[in-house]
Amino acid sequence: MNRYTRYFLLVFLFGLLILIRVFENELFYDPYLVFFQNDYLYIDNPRREVFKLTVFTGLRYGLNSIISIIILYVAFKDKNIIKFSVMIYVLAFVILIFIYLYFVVNPRQEDYYMFFNVRRFLIQPIVLLLLLPAFYYNRLRTNA
Repeated sequence: MNRYTRYFLLVFLFGLLILIRVFENELFYDPYLVFFQNDYLYIDNPRREVFKLTVFTGLRYGLNSIISIIILYVAFKDKNIIKFSVMIYVLAFVILIFIYLYFVVNPRQEDYYMFFNVRRFLIQPIVLLLLLPAFYYNRLRTNA
């Protein structure tokens, strides 16, 4: 794949991540979108359907993860990086979804900030923002 095709594909894939964010209200059930936009420290936890919320959060994490793994493949073309990344994404999901469900089922105002941050890791491609520079640095270090 030539350089221009790779750049176009990377821009397209990042565009998909942006579209997921832009249309999050239409695509996903998440009563916490509005809750955390307001002054959440002073209002009650929103009504929610735990199963539906978990499914849509998992779907969003899955979409972001698949696109992120494709971005890593296009950027580095290394199957070992992809295998490692898939393991990281699966492990992160298992750990984060249990913590997330704890906060959903046991909402306490003093835990909202921690809940907000755990939720961010599930609904945003933050893992990509950590892995992309790490793999790039590793490649620079091994090629030097």
